[in-house]
Amino acid sequence: MAKPHVRVYLDNDPTPVLDQELPTQLELDTRKLADGPHRLIVRAADQRGTEGIEEIPFHVQNGPGIMVTGLKPGSTQSGKLHLKVDAFSADDPFDPRYAEARSAIPTWVWVLFLFVIAWIIFYAATEWTVPPQYQNTPTFGSPPAASAPATPPASSP
Repeated sequence: MAKPHVRVYLDNDPTPVLDQELPTQLELDTRKLADGPHRLIVRAADQRGTEGIEEIPFHVQNGPGIMVTGLKPGSTQSGKLHLKVDAFSADDPFDPRYAEARSAIPTWVWVLFLFVIAWIIFYAATEWTVPPQYQNTPTFGSPPAASAPATPPASSP
């Protein structure tokens, strides 16, 4: 019987990055890989020689994170495109002006904001009552009853 054995391949390279008996460990330095999608293929054989294969897709992002607004993947476009492009890296010095990506506020946020404001106005208009100590003041009390104009006293003869 053979000892359990593993071979690990990276992407489509026919040379394994690891070829050892089990159990073992692997340290993969992604700084040597190009940014983008990659694939780790693990081929392990047990003591009887039966082989199992595990394929693990992963994405490497050692460079700065890139943000493009104005174009969605798979969209159909025509005419001139006005795109905003920005890139951020963990190694860049912190500058608050670049702390957040500049992009338009989504429409759903504006709709939600207007809904909340409308609800506040509705609630205030229907549920607000005058406190008891102010109910009979000129501002909040009922309007004064109309009275007849004052007539001068009649003169006696």
